[in-house]
Amino acid sequence: MLIPLSIRMGFRKMLSPLARLLNSASISPNQLTLLGLAPAVLAAVFFAKARVRWGGVLVGISGLLDLMDGLVARSGNRQTTFGALLDSTVDRYAEIAIFLGLAILFRDGITLYGVMLALAGSLMVSYLKARAEGLGSECDVGILQRPERLVIVIVGALLGKEALKWAVWLVAILANFTALERLVRTKGRMSSQSNRNKV
Repeated sequence: MLIPLSIRMGFRKMLSPLARLLNSASISPNQLTLLGLAPAVLAAVFFAKARVRWGGVLVGISGLLDLMDGLVARSGNRQTTFGALLDSTVDRYAEIAIFLGLAILFRDGITLYGVMLALAGSLMVSYLKARAEGLGSECDVGILQRPERLVIVIVGALLGKEALKWAVWLVAILANFTALERLVRTKGRMSSQSNRNKV
């Protein structure tokens, strides 16, 4: 992964007091999950209107709310199977909305194909994880997971439209590479597990 685990953990630790505050206010993780979809949809609208910096800010807010729902669930011992399913579902809709906005923004140029590849790669990264885990194999590896994808889009958007084009292509390449990486690594794990079962 591009974002080191130490940075991820440090950021989560920094937000832990806020998670405890939200728990004390009886705000549920599922409410935060659903709330996080709104700024993603608004980001799509701003991207479509070529107001890319505001779009980047809204993607950041959506990502922050996505992080907070998990922190609130863990800190309040409120984790549920449905909550995990809802979180994954909303994450996919949020990404689809964001890339739809980018597709409208870049509809007249070659970057439109980059947006399509980026969306395909992003969805396949998530699908491979879910499918592999459904078959009893872990699949949490990969250079470009969701936080990295969001950070790249945010940084590109904040730097302006031209930088956002490069960000889209970077996500397009690395997301699809990550999907293939997960496929290969999962195949190796499944083969090893199969060989152990034969012994």
